[in-house]
Amino acid sequence: MGCGRVGSSLARSLEKRGHSVAVIDTNAESFRRLGPEFRGTTIKGVGFDRDVLERAGIRQADGFAAVSSGDNSNILAARVVREQFGVQNVVCRIYDQGRAEVYERLGIQTVATVRWAANQVLRGLLPEGSEPVWRDPAGNARLVQVHTHPDWVGHTVGQLRAAVRTPLPFIVRFGVGMVPDDQTVLQEGDLLYAAIELDRTDELEQILGAPPAR
Repeated sequence: MGCGRVGSSLARSLEKRGHSVAVIDTNAESFRRLGPEFRGTTIKGVGFDRDVLERAGIRQADGFAAVSSGDNSNILAARVVREQFGVQNVVCRIYDQGRAEVYERLGIQTVATVRWAANQVLRGLLPEGSEPVWRDPAGNARLVQVHTHPDWVGHTVGQLRAAVRTPLPFIVRFGVGMVPDDQTVLQEGDLLYAAIELDRTDELEQILGAPPAR
């Protein structure tokens, strides 16, 4: 639901991956963003209207994305699709971070646009600390990109993992993600990610932000 820049890009990407896509929007002119090669279905209407959803094939849908520009419309559509049609794979775009956290606790995946953008900027401005890439709805566990002291370069992931006593699930090297094993050697420029409980974040930053113990 929603054929703005996000919705149209999402629809084209899904179709290129071989999925059947139906797009709902209140403005038929918005469908022009899909381009002439789009072969999916377009439906003019309100995305939380049951009849509109039926015409879009919601009963056969494996997933639903509510990505219009309105929080209220997105929330209502996501709840109708999940609660009345039983679609479990629902993602909802919400600008209000507080509301996003509430609906995450209700089992609806949310993308809080402002929070995501702010975190991306923070990771660029504050490389000495760690900022969460993902967190669970309760906020207890998180995946963080963490700064490592230059002296850790040349050490293995196994050595880093032993030092911090927490999983280090992946590294981004030259813009490409990889899943390391204990023998993977940390190189200059690597972006290291750690899975950590909230109350151990400061400890993690202190250990990896300092040179390895001799």
